[in-house]
Amino acid sequence: MGDLLAEAEAELYADDPDGFTARRAELAERARDAGEPAVAKKITALRKPTRSAWVVNRLVRTDPGVRSRLDNLAADLREASGGGRLRELTAARAKLVDELTRTALEGLAAPPAALREEVTATFDAAIADPEVAASLGTLVRAARYAGFGAFGAAPAAAPPRKTKAPAEPAAEREARRQEKIREAERAVADADRDLESATAAERDLEDSVRDTEAQLADLRQRLAEARRRSYRAESRQQRAAGQLSRLKE
Repeated sequence: MGDLLAEAEAELYADDPDGFTARRAELAERARDAGEPAVAKKITALRKPTRSAWVVNRLVRTDPGVRSRLDNLAADLREASGGGRLRELTAARAKLVDELTRTALEGLAAPPAALREEVTATFDAAIADPEVAASLGTLVRAARYAGFGAFGAAPAAAPPRKTKAPAEPAAEREARRQEKIREAERAVADADRDLESATAAERDLEDSVRDTEAQLADLRQRLAEARRRSYRAESRQQRAAGQLSRLKE
């Protein structure tokens, strides 16, 4: 049972999602033919991943080292103490996420900015959230981290003085700055996605206008030709009628 299900997951979540539904049905039928109706039901319940989730799944399944790199950095961040060490690990986190994103998108022709942003957000979330990390390889949709996580907490501050509030710890300031950067990146990605959609709509309408203009020009040409034929036919009719009248005189 486990082998058939694991094999189905490995294939479905590593292959292009365009063929997911048809192949899922084939694999479920194979499980039923093998006398495993329960496995067939589980395979049928597997959900089709979005393209960004598939990109991440594919990399994780083809490169076993990705999980360990993400897990090791997450562990280091959770254990970090002091602003200097956290800044160092934050830079390492950004570098690793960027590297994995570029590797995951290799081979895709001109991936849109929205796809790149979702892949980046998923790897970033996998470092911060153990649940996201555990789902790598069978992701259904892109993940997004919405908090500081266990490693984002600042070290305990000294008791506040009565005359002055304690300064925000450097580690927390850095975590907040990184979150603002991610929010700004998401805003840019959203704007890129809107621009791409608007541009595509503009191109479609321009194509429709050109098609309509071409059809109109063709119809005008056909109308002109019909008018010429009508004029010639009318002239022949008048000549024939005149000849007939003369013959009857």
